[in-house]
Amino acid sequence: QVQLVESGGGLVQPGGSLRVSCEGSGRTLDSYSMAWFRQAPGKEREFVAALSRSGISNLYADSVKGRFTIVRDSAKNMVYLQMNSLKPEDTAVYYCAASRMRVGTRPFLPAYMDYWGKGTLVTVSS
Repeated sequence: QVQLVESGGGLVQPGGSLRVSCEGSGRTLDSYSMAWFRQAPGKEREFVAALSRSGISNLYADSVKGRFTIVRDSAKNMVYLQMNSLKPEDTAVYYCAASRMRVGTRPFLPAYMDYWGKGTLVTVSS
């Protein structure tokens, strides 16, 4: 069993940066592919980024490619999402997820994730 807790959300101006964190407990996050999803009000949860167990392979949604970076810190059992050049449309609750699925085998859909955090709210507004 893995427990995931997100933190670091908040209010940021357009063009600004923010880093959200995901702390794992119960098991090492190195045993899982890790991903970030987000859900804006009135919309479905959508994939943002994923990182393989090794930390070598990653995937990004087209909407965040070049602006967001997913990384893991194995020593701290943490996963981070660094978000730069933020836009108002990035406003959402951001969820951390862990999956036994390997990156590249299937699309990263919410139904394929094994564990979820409760989310952290990111608001991009002036």
